[in-house]
Amino acid sequence: MSGFKAVVLAGGNGERFWPLSTPERPKQFLRIFGGDSLIRQSVSRLGDMVSASDVYAITSKDLVSATRHELPDLPAANIIGEPMRRDTGAAVALGVAAAGADDDTVIGFFPSDQMVSKPAKFRSVLKRAISLAKRKECIVTIGISPTYPAECFGYVNAKSGRFVEKPDVETAKKYLADGYLWNAGMFIARASVFRKAFAEYAPSLLKLASGSLSNSVLARRYRSMERISFDYAVMEPLSHSQGSVCVAVVSGDFGWDDVGSFSAFDKHFPHDSSGNVREGPCTVVDSEGNICVARSARISLLGVKNLVVITTPDAVLVADKSHLLDMKRLFKGN
Repeated sequence: MSGFKAVVLAGGNGERFWPLSTPERPKQFLRIFGGDSLIRQSVSRLGDMVSASDVYAITSKDLVSATRHELPDLPAANIIGEPMRRDTGAAVALGVAAAGADDDTVIGFFPSDQMVSKPAKFRSVLKRAISLAKRKECIVTIGISPTYPAECFGYVNAKSGRFVEKPDVETAKKYLADGYLWNAGMFIARASVFRKAFAEYAPSLLKLASGSLSNSVLARRYRSMERISFDYAVMEPLSHSQGSVCVAVVSGDFGWDDVGSFSAFDKHFPHDSSGNVREGPCTVVDSEGNICVARSARISLLGVKNLVVITTPDAVLVADKSHLLDMKRLFKGN
């Protein structure tokens, strides 16, 4: 589409998919959900809506080479490495600086680690979002019709644009009853609108969104920035106020999933008669509801329920399914 550029956010380290995912090869590079890596799928599903020269990727400086390998059609200069991790607030600001030299350019931001099983429907929804972003002083977000009261997703009110973060299950049930949608983490707006929102709610990010992309300048600015997500820095205060920029929501149903933890295996992989997911050499006896992925040593399960057991050449994970959202605790202080 004329006047549209896409930015893929690819700076995550995939701790919730450890040990399949590592800091050197995080989740977006995994090929476990479809033939291509998640990051390659995130670009290919855009189809002919945008040329390769108008697609950018914001990643960690340590992942620039791997990202270029996965996205060989993108110009090398369009793959930009952040000097240090500062969450999606800084990544979106950096994407605006890279893609938004023209204030009227519509920029779409897309996570690199999601699944979309119906790409044609996704593009149809995206076209509606782009059209809305061209007409209004709004940041347009895409909301997904929820199928259950998820605790692992943020929510957005389709009518008011109000953003809320990950709730407990009872609150999630109330959100569903009130017509809230899952927040897909996709944001579309003109470059000028992103900069207005930064000016009102996150001035430190405005400097980044309007500044130089040189390594020395980025390193200096990143050192002084707080680590904050775009949702917290901009979308939540924006959706609760009456500023010069509004929030608009376009709803969609295109087979979306955030695949944020190993629980995604239960959604996307076949099960045996006892509800176990098995990949690789796994022996399962009198065991139910387990996820077993053997990438190195054989796994044998006897009389256990609802475990995730993963082996790779370098590590072993054994976790109860009820603790999958706590995976990051494994890395604190270690």
